[in-house]
Amino acid sequence: MLDKVKELNEFRKKAKQMESELSAEVIEVSYKGVVVKVSANIDIVEIISNDRSDSDITDAVNKAVKEAQKIAAKKMRGQLGDLGLNLPGM
Repeated sequence: MLDKVKELNEFRKKAKQMESELSAEVIEVSYKGVVVKVSANIDIVEIISNDRSDSDITDAVNKAVKEAQKIAAKKMRGQLGDLGLNLPGM
């Protein structure tokens, strides 16, 4: 039982560390004259537009979010693997 508590605490510590790492990683995507910067934990950092339409901004944001999700999933798989938690689908 005590081992499980230690494992849980270690998992929480690694989760906080991963969140910090994801916040620090910023992905920049350019699409149709719109530049979107988003952190790997899916926080929009900056949007730069040269008088583009709303749909261009939306498309650029969605593209940036997809890239950030790929990076976050890759890091999550690595962290879970380090803990011996190789979960299918992750």
